[in-house]
Amino acid sequence: MHMMVARPEQWVKPMAVAGANQYTFHLEATDNPGALIKDIRENGMKVRGAQAWSALGFVLPRLQVGLAIKPGTTVEHLAPWANQIDMALVMTVEPGFGGQKFMEDMMPKVQWLRTQFPSLDIEVDGGVGPDTIHKCAEAGANMIVSGSAIMKSADPRSVINLLRNVCSEAAQKRCLDR
Repeated sequence: MHMMVARPEQWVKPMAVAGANQYTFHLEATDNPGALIKDIRENGMKVRGAQAWSALGFVLPRLQVGLAIKPGTTVEHLAPWANQIDMALVMTVEPGFGGQKFMEDMMPKVQWLRTQFPSLDIEVDGGVGPDTIHKCAEAGANMIVSGSAIMKSADPRSVINLLRNVCSEAAQKRCLDR
């Protein structure tokens, strides 16, 4: 779940009850990111070992926390929380609507996060498609969101495969370069 809402705190419990296993919120939308991260971790599960159990007895995956930053927010504002989250999301457009132009000047944020937190999942969202995926993957993104590039394509399957393959190859290269 990528929650683009003004008060992400109010949606943690309903999303956990609904079965969400991942909750990403915008750093700019809360006054207390630490408390919200803790709340996300604590909601919707009773931890028993590495597993969580629903009220009906089903095994649930661990609820994962993602933290997003908009283009105008410096990556250093996210850094204090990086060891408490599972994924950092760098918005490469201003949130709000699809089809916007990719903001290449966000790639230094991705590079910095990858250098500082090598095992952190790093996602980019906005304007990502066949023309921009190489820049994202080379900067260190290992998760991507692509809407318009896929939906407006004559061959969505080939676009998805290209995006997936470029990210996978870049991740493998990073592992070999270590």
